Amino acid sequence: MLVDVLLLIIGFIFLIKGADILVEGSSSIAKKFGLSSFFIGLTVVAFGTSTPELVVSILASMQHSAGIALGNIIGSNISNSLLILGASAMFAPLLVKKTTITKEIPFLLLSILAVAILVNDFLIDGVEPNGLTRIDGLILILFFSIFIFYTFGISREKENIFQKTVGNIKEEIPVLKTFHSVVLITLGLIGLTVGGRWIVNSAISISSELGLSEALIGLTIVALGTSLPELAASIVAAKKGNTDIAVGNVVGSNIFNLLWVLGLSSVVSPINFATRLNVDFIMLFVTTMILTLFIFIGKKNILDKFEGVNLLICYFLYMVFIVMRG
Repeated sequence: MLVDVLLLIIGFIFLIKGADILVEGSSSIAKKFGLSSFFIGLTVVAFGTSTPELVVSILASMQHSAGIALGNIIGSNISNSLLILGASAMFAPLLVKKTTITKEIPFLLLSILAVAILVNDFLIDGVEPNGLTRIDGLILILFFSIFIFYTFGISREKENIFQKTVGNIKEEIPVLKTFHSVVLITLGLIGLTVGGRWIVNSAISISSELGLSEALIGLTIVALGTSLPELAASIVAAKKGNTDIAVGNVVGSNIFNLLWVLGLSSVVSPINFATRLNVDFIMLFVTTMILTLFIFIGKKNILDKFEGVNLLICYFLYMVFIVMRG
């Protein structure tokens, strides 16, 4: 048991550091090819912060641990919306851009509904088993391609605005030697693979030894651990005053998790779905609606400390609920 806990902790360190240096190497190469910093931020960096969820979910689905694969994504998204934005709002009021409210959050709600519909085969068609097949995964990836196309469009429109907000872009993304970048990418991938494997194996072992469901471990410990890159990125952005980036990072990451991570994971290996997780899908949808409501409470389009505290309280109550549920 102690060995499993230690491997879980070391796995998170490998996973997070692996994602960090993967982003550093990838961003440098992307910059070398002349891609804009704003586009790199919305794609390469967003991919990087979602890589821990991707690796853990793929490895879990390959080992037929659907509770960890799905629980990781649902739990991470709830952590992103409540814990990460709540904590970030404690450092600085978070400005929410109009496009986030009118386009990205509705797209996120649509993504939640799409995944919830695709996994409930028995509820909708009366056939079993419930879950995401390879065809479902391809459908989610197609949805994701629409989001990437949209992201590319707004990156071209907002590059000048982003430069004024962030300042010296060239200092933000250093251009390294190609060999150095390749080494960083390779080490990052190794760290992600090793860390992800340790996390999945340890989580399965711990849940078995404690008599807990894999879904519970996935929704809590694994979800929180894989959300750490988003937490770090959002808090740093808030402290630097780039509060719109903090909110966009979370909303974008949630969309990435639902469409790209679950889509690719189910293409690699179909994921079975336990109907008890429908409660968590409902909680995820409600959480996103609460976030949207808080954006309009008090100062419009701003999440301040008051809303941040309430988001943190909601997260605590959700954790209590799923632990009591077991």
